[in-house]
Amino acid sequence: MLEKLERELMLLSRHQVLGRRERDPGRLERSAYLLLSRIDTQGPMSIGQLAEAFGLDASTVNRQTAALLRCGLAERVADPDGGMARKLRITAEGGRRLAADREANRSCLARVIADWSPEEVGELEDVLVRLNRSAEALEGRYWPRAEDDGAPAAGHPAPLRESAPRAT
Repeated sequence: MLEKLERELMLLSRHQVLGRRERDPGRLERSAYLLLSRIDTQGPMSIGQLAEAFGLDASTVNRQTAALLRCGLAERVADPDGGMARKLRITAEGGRRLAADREANRSCLARVIADWSPEEVGELEDVLVRLNRSAEALEGRYWPRAEDDGAPAAGHPAPLRESAPRAT
């Protein structure tokens, strides 16, 4: 049972990667897409907050965000909540590029599921949300979603949830 699931997830990730850079070199790098998506969802974030959100070392996130800054996709701003750490927010160009990538992703998905019923699409969405939330619960890091109760609008920080204790 898990062999088939693992194989199909591997194949799905292969299709996504092939659909990005080889077809359009102007598309965002995967790390840029993920970072910009999180900042877009949660609002300005510090390097430390991004590192925590992705479970990465701050030095890794620092390198990735430096690339965003060099390309003009993000900018450093004072903490809107008055904290000491500077935060990163998406620039107009970063927002434009993220929106273009999202539209390209949705266009590719629309072609893949063109002959699916709305019910089948809804079922897939529900199962993927459940799979992602299960993985997030194991890691103790949650991705804020607009459909969550009490979720903030884009551009406003989401309240940080406490991490679930990990089994050792």
